Amino acid sequence: MAHRIKDLQPPAGEHHHAWHIEVVSEPFTTGSEDVGTAMARLRVQAHRHEWDIVVGLTELPLRDDDGRYLLVEADPQRRAAVLSLPALGGLRMHARTRRAVRTLVGDMADPNSEEEHRVPLPRLGGRWRLLAGMVLANRPWLLVPGLKSALVAALATGAVATVNSTVWLLADSLSWWRLVVATIASIALVVAWLVIDGELWDRPDDDSPQARDRSRLYNAATLLTLTAGVLICYVALYVVNLAWAFFVLDPDLMGDYLNAGLGFPDLFVLAWFVASAATVGGGLGSGLETDEAIRAAAYSKREEDRRDRLARERDSK
Repeated sequence: MAHRIKDLQPPAGEHHHAWHIEVVSEPFTTGSEDVGTAMARLRVQAHRHEWDIVVGLTELPLRDDDGRYLLVEADPQRRAAVLSLPALGGLRMHARTRRAVRTLVGDMADPNSEEEHRVPLPRLGGRWRLLAGMVLANRPWLLVPGLKSALVAALATGAVATVNSTVWLLADSLSWWRLVVATIASIALVVAWLVIDGELWDRPDDDSPQARDRSRLYNAATLLTLTAGVLICYVALYVVNLAWAFFVLDPDLMGDYLNAGLGFPDLFVLAWFVASAATVGGGLGSGLETDEAIRAAAYSKREEDRRDRLARERDSK
């Protein structure tokens, strides 16, 4: 995101010098979720590079001393600010980031601006916006392509189940609410399996309310990311299995074989039931993946690095 806004310039019509933007990327440790720590590190970078103004962009949620989540913390006197990208909400990130950074730099470039600015998120709505930003940053649509063994297992399960006569009978005997329950159960089972097998559950660093609240936020983001990713997989499997069924099956022939009245509308029900079975098969196939592969598929690169460092710190204790 920082590289995409390197061409940022002052608002038109304002008498500012042209901005020359330099981008430096480095991982933030767990402690940098504290806004004071993040600001201190930014000031060190500004001194090292002899910058006039420094703005930090992070995928981490930022908290103040009172436990409130922040959108931005700015210190115009020291010309440093940090912006939490997930707090922008995840949608139209490029435009929102450009607007936020331009405002921050413009304010800090103003010699008359000396008061520290802190923008907390609303207690309820802001938390949901932050959570949505964290989930979108994890790119849940890339979950299944990142787990190749799970993808192969899901496709193989679907292909075999589609032409199985027992599966046909089961699908034909199930009511719509049983199919809905099968859908929910299969998605929940795979999400739980990924969390357990990949050791994705975040644990508090200590017993403080702030640490427990932070873990709840990360775990909620994990569950929503995995649920969205598995749901996308489910829909894709339904489409693939439906196309496969229309290609290889003759409902009249299968009906004569099973002594049941079957038609092409039954293929939609069959594909629905097979998608549930294939999703579970894909979840079991994910057991062949390493914990590192599961984390890489489930999280953004920054969050993956954060969790890897946290795991190494715990192992070293």
